[in-house]
Amino acid sequence: MEKQIILTLPDGSTENFNVGVTGKEIAQKISKELFENAVAMKLNGNVVDLNTKVMEDSQVQILTTKDKEGMDVFRHSTAHLMAHAIKELYPYAKFTIGPVVEEGFYYDMEHDPFKPEDLKKIEYKMHDIMKKKMPIERQEITKKAALELFKDNPYKLEMINELEEGTITIYRQGDFVDLCRGPHIPNTGLIKAFKLTKIAGAYWRGDAKNKQLQRIYGISFPSKEDLEKHLKLIEEAEKRDHRKLGKELELFSFHDEAPGMPFFHQNQAIY
Repeated sequence: MEKQIILTLPDGSTENFNVGVTGKEIAQKISKELFENAVAMKLNGNVVDLNTKVMEDSQVQILTTKDKEGMDVFRHSTAHLMAHAIKELYPYAKFTIGPVVEEGFYYDMEHDPFKPEDLKKIEYKMHDIMKKKMPIERQEITKKAALELFKDNPYKLEMINELEEGTITIYRQGDFVDLCRGPHIPNTGLIKAFKLTKIAGAYWRGDAKNKQLQRIYGISFPSKEDLEKHLKLIEEAEKRDHRKLGKELELFSFHDEAPGMPFFHQNQAIY
């Protein structure tokens, strides 16, 4: 008989599992719905991949996109999906970092300036990759192997050289590989709805002395309905934006003589 471990769930209940059980297997035993919506696992307070094996008595929570940590994992995986699409369309792009931000994500890269129409091309490619349901796999490699793997990317080399000796984590999906601590969702097929929202410039590591990079922002949701609802909220908020309303109602205006300073009109005054 295989050795058993005791796992404590968020509601305080306990379950017996075999040593080496994965988050995916735990979710499957708890319920079909949880298994279908699981994106990551919180193991003794740390967020990890669903493929992580649990080797001892632990506290476990299966995360979905209803959890903040689960949504962060989901959005960070969408940033990788975007980078994968860009790499296929523009192989010469050199990627730097792609973190999660409030309501979405972005990725910085060395690349010629993007145009708004490029975002549509990237979105189409993202959909192609998403439909293939590519497994997103975590691997641990040596620092030496990482330096060889990313030898053509000076930004990744800089980050790797700052790490201590030992194993370094990378993630693969198809032929795309990225330097990343993770965790990530199990496969690209879980990312159902996304939109690339804007292009911006950003200096490497926020230092104006460094090279200016291209930054692409995006948002993602587990369903098209959630995405449409979010876009509707943004649209309504823009309608009520005081900067837009102020100009439309002729309360104030802006002029080149004083950039950023509003000139208030008479119908703004109270006598």
